[in-house]
Amino acid sequence: MPADICTRCEAVEECYEFMLAYAAQGLPSDQGSKSGEQVRTFLRRAVTALTGLAETCAIAVKEEGLEPAGKYLAFFAVLDRDARDSLAAIELVLAQSAISSQLIDNLNASIHLRALLTDLFLLGEIMKKQEKAAEQPVASERD
Repeated sequence: MPADICTRCEAVEECYEFMLAYAAQGLPSDQGSKSGEQVRTFLRRAVTALTGLAETCAIAVKEEGLEPAGKYLAFFAVLDRDARDSLAAIELVLAQSAISSQLIDNLNASIHLRALLTDLFLLGEIMKKQEKAAEQPVASERD
């Protein structure tokens, strides 16, 4: 699958990891601290990464001729739903005038975000397997 998909997945995972650290700081607001400035940046990157992610994956399946395509596309429908639900939660947090550690902790605990992360981990493992399979020579090439 294209590097763009990997980059998008990494952006979401990095955001989540940053949010874990931010939540542990006990900050009342994102104002006045370096990590406070960064939390909005990470959240915005996640929004960008999630926007159109499922569509990008579906295009990659067609371009790469992955089979069974229907199974991939069915999973991408789930990914799309989880991404949209997570986007709604992230955008709600971004709309707040102050982002506290507690607010981020609640976002981290969101079942929507956790479902999305699980989707991305699953997708990442499948992509690794696809890459390894593509690197293996076909039996007739080995002989």
